[in-house]
Amino acid sequence: MSGSPPRVAFVTGGGSGIGAAVAHALAAGGRLVVVTDRHRGAAEHVAAAIGGSALGIELDVTRRSAVEAVVARAEDEAGPIGVLVSVAGVLRPGAVVDTDDAAWDETFAVNATGVFLVSRAVARRMRSRGCGCIVTVASNAAGVPRAGMAAYGASKAAAASFTRSLGLELAPHGIRCNVVAPGSTDTPMQRALWTDDDAERRTIDGDPAAFKAGIPLGRIATPEDVAAAVDFLVSDRARHITMHDLYVDGGATLRG
Repeated sequence: MSGSPPRVAFVTGGGSGIGAAVAHALAAGGRLVVVTDRHRGAAEHVAAAIGGSALGIELDVTRRSAVEAVVARAEDEAGPIGVLVSVAGVLRPGAVVDTDDAAWDETFAVNATGVFLVSRAVARRMRSRGCGCIVTVASNAAGVPRAGMAAYGASKAAAASFTRSLGLELAPHGIRCNVVAPGSTDTPMQRALWTDDDAERRTIDGDPAAFKAGIPLGRIATPEDVAAAVDFLVSDRARHITMHDLYVDGGATLRG
């Protein structure tokens, strides 16, 4: 390890979907990956599929004591964390007037507070070492209003803003912090929103009645598409990129 940056990557929400794809991509690049998920079996399954020294650990990012304990365990068992990717997230769709307090609180607890808790725990350690990369997987809903997704979009906007501010604070210590904002991606979360065989096509085509543009590239993203963006941002190829928000949505938000 002497003379080289820490190679351990810590991934939250790594038990399925984008998180699992990120874990595999980072492992393929030579990282020792710590896969965490609130479902222990899912985390262990992904770690086993990766093989080698990958670790699978149960973690509920909303539990402060658990976050500190798991981050400490990861460093004890795997080594200094050089990469943190926060992917853990929940989506509770619904109109604002129909959203109850529990749904709102859970959405922010996971999508925003969870990012804060894990980032704080890891950043404290990175700062003392003077190196590291942090990526938060947010959503294009953070930057574009979505009917029925106010809580989700607001929580992801909070996580994105937090990450950019963290990047400003940590830049003098040689630590880069960036955001990846996926659009519609073929994950269990996305498929839970689809209720019939035409749902994917409607997502691609857009829904004018809901003021939602389609996807100009004409396809749903795969988790690997998002993971590739994360892999780039934590690599030396992106060594002069920090506080950036990279949209991976096939052009759906119509923004540059």
